Amino acid sequence: MAVVAFVGSQAIGAVGDGGYVTLVLGVATAALAVAVYAWAVRWTERRRPVEVGAPGAAGALGRGVLIGVGMFGFVIVNIWFLGGYRVEGAGSVAGAAGLLGFMAAAAVTEELMFRGILFRLVEQRAGTWIALALTGVLFGLSHLPNPNASVWGAVAIAVEAGGMLAAAYAATRTLWLPIGLHFGWNFAAAGIFGTEVSGNGTPEGLLQGETSGPLLISGGAFGPEGSLYAVLAGVVLTIVFLWLARRRGHLVPRGGRTPTLAR
Repeated sequence: MAVVAFVGSQAIGAVGDGGYVTLVLGVATAALAVAVYAWAVRWTERRRPVEVGAPGAAGALGRGVLIGVGMFGFVIVNIWFLGGYRVEGAGSVAGAAGLLGFMAAAAVTEELMFRGILFRLVEQRAGTWIALALTGVLFGLSHLPNPNASVWGAVAIAVEAGGMLAAAYAATRTLWLPIGLHFGWNFAAAGIFGTEVSGNGTPEGLLQGETSGPLLISGGAFGPEGSLYAVLAGVVLTIVFLWLARRRGHLVPRGGRTPTLAR
């Protein structure tokens, strides 16, 4: 999975602002990543990779995208209300298309590695709570190398995304909902509103946006993911998903059983 993610990112980076070329490369990387994950699960675990199975995939993916876009919409509207976001002008459709491919590759590869591999395997041995805390911290730390990253930004990502996405997987036992949620959030931030994403720079999406103001409101150079509004939204969704996981009997106690997959 690491090799697929690395090669895909290098290919996308090589074309720069490739627009539609980036779209094709990104979607191809995402599709290849799912295929490799499914093959690895069959080969190493001797079972069907139900967490990336086709039944119900489109619906779960679509719900995740809607939740992710809605979540970011809530955050950016509140930042705008306090004067921390403004639209400088129109972006470009080609730029948004390139970001669609880039974010598809990022969402799929990161979810397969962090939730499909790390969270799932740690959870089988240590339980849901330890797996959620450990992989959340690792997910936050993985964003520290970004150009405009900060310790606060990494903490915010660990809480709002690391916890929320793992809880979404625990609630559904498929990776499609967290993949859709991850993609919807990232694409709304970059491809629609044109804001900084995890300290990686401000892309050209459908809009050219700019954030400003206090760090805890706008997120500063790290982007709206560093806003308290984003942390609040992520915590609320984490609680909702964990409630669903508990209600469905999907929470794994320490040293306990592996829950039924694909609910």
